[in-house]
Amino acid sequence: MSAADAASRPPEGLARAKTPAVAYISWVALALMTTASVASLRPAPTMAIYGLAAVFLYLVPAVVFLLPTSLVAAELASGWKGGVYNWVATGISKPMGFLAVWCQFAMTIFYYPTLLGFVASTLAYVINPELASSGVWTALVIVVCYWSGVFISSRGTKGVAGLAGAGLIIGTLIPGALLVILGAVYLGQGNPSAAPMTAANFFPQWAGLASLVLIVNNFLSYSGMEMNAVHVSALRKPGKEYPRAIFLAMGLVLLIFILPALAISWIVPAEQLSLTAGVMQAFDAVLAVFNWQWLTPIIGLALVAASLAGMLTWLAGPSKGLLLISRQEGYLPPFLQKLNKNGVQQNLLVTQGLITTVIALGYALIPNVSSAYWIFSVITTQVYLIMYLLMFVAAVRLRRSHPDHPRGYRAPMLIGLCGVGFAASLAALLVGFIPPSQFGGGNPWIYFVIVAGGALGLGLLIPWLFYRFRKPSWKLPDASTESEEVAKS
Repeated sequence: MSAADAASRPPEGLARAKTPAVAYISWVALALMTTASVASLRPAPTMAIYGLAAVFLYLVPAVVFLLPTSLVAAELASGWKGGVYNWVATGISKPMGFLAVWCQFAMTIFYYPTLLGFVASTLAYVINPELASSGVWTALVIVVCYWSGVFISSRGTKGVAGLAGAGLIIGTLIPGALLVILGAVYLGQGNPSAAPMTAANFFPQWAGLASLVLIVNNFLSYSGMEMNAVHVSALRKPGKEYPRAIFLAMGLVLLIFILPALAISWIVPAEQLSLTAGVMQAFDAVLAVFNWQWLTPIIGLALVAASLAGMLTWLAGPSKGLLLISRQEGYLPPFLQKLNKNGVQQNLLVTQGLITTVIALGYALIPNVSSAYWIFSVITTQVYLIMYLLMFVAAVRLRRSHPDHPRGYRAPMLIGLCGVGFAASLAALLVGFIPPSQFGGGNPWIYFVIVAGGALGLGLLIPWLFYRFRKPSWKLPDASTESEEVAKS
């Protein structure tokens, strides 16, 4: 065929050129992606309080929550597009789908104060370690960092997601490995461990339900697997390769969570640990042993950079999902659905920021920064767990009501997995209302009222009010067109 003949047939050639090739990824790549999105050094001080028992307290939620969540979400993602809203809306009802996507968004309202509380305490070690216990300093850093993130996100900045991979290496893997290696050398030099490391200490001491409350924080550490499940369709053999990816990711995540927590427990006594500044406490202590304290501010900046990169990466994500559904179904007032010239849901981000600012004041008003950090972490976890409860129920109903619906992956023993995951999530949600034994001396009823008001008010009452008082005018006639534009932005 001549060049002229070939040129005379553009439609067929164009059609072939536009036919997208399937972009497969390896199961190892998926495992690393999952590890990058889940693993972090931030929760290490929380579990370091338990010493060797941290291993047990990380393994339990990995088996009863992380594994069921991963496998169940993979089946849902491979069969129904549209994320958790479509899964729950199809499996249960549209109102419950709205509740699920709302909880996925609302948990970030308390998540960012906890994340930035960690940033504030870490940054304090770069400037003045005494600031780590200052609630005013913590509140100031939260407000400044969050609004800076809103400003950056509202400008539609591209390429921010690439910061997450760099953040994993710079702010998690390198500092974590350094902490573990120096901790091991510290013990190897004959220094005693601050926490006993005998087999008898593998299980946490039982002092009633309050002694196990800190395990609730691990559910938040493992959350987000439903986000990674969307990649199951990119595997060549999902049935075989996805379980491999999940078990490899679980192993890597457990190593990243457990080893730094143990290293901290070797170096810093439990009674001296700050839940927000514990990582820097450990670094400061072990570096002092080797006369390497000049590295402390460098490590602090690396941790801060990784946390801020993670915040920017996730800042607009959950709110975008809520926006798309609300514009299609009319769940939010038009003011909250408004987009700026860059196609970003700026009004929704600003409203979220105002609430975050009020929550940040809690650090200034609650005397103990660690107590404020823990309370906000519990509220974050409980709101997110509501979404998981709905997801497990929807998965069972979809398996029964749509047994022949095509799925790229079918979770083995789905009913049992959902039962275990639902029971574990419900237990974690209920236990979260109990003050932990490590925070004695306070009024348990005040703790209960704060946690219940935050979790149930934000997770159930507010979405109910939006749904109850919604108006037909809230459903925008051009929602589909603008939604596509937002999705492309």
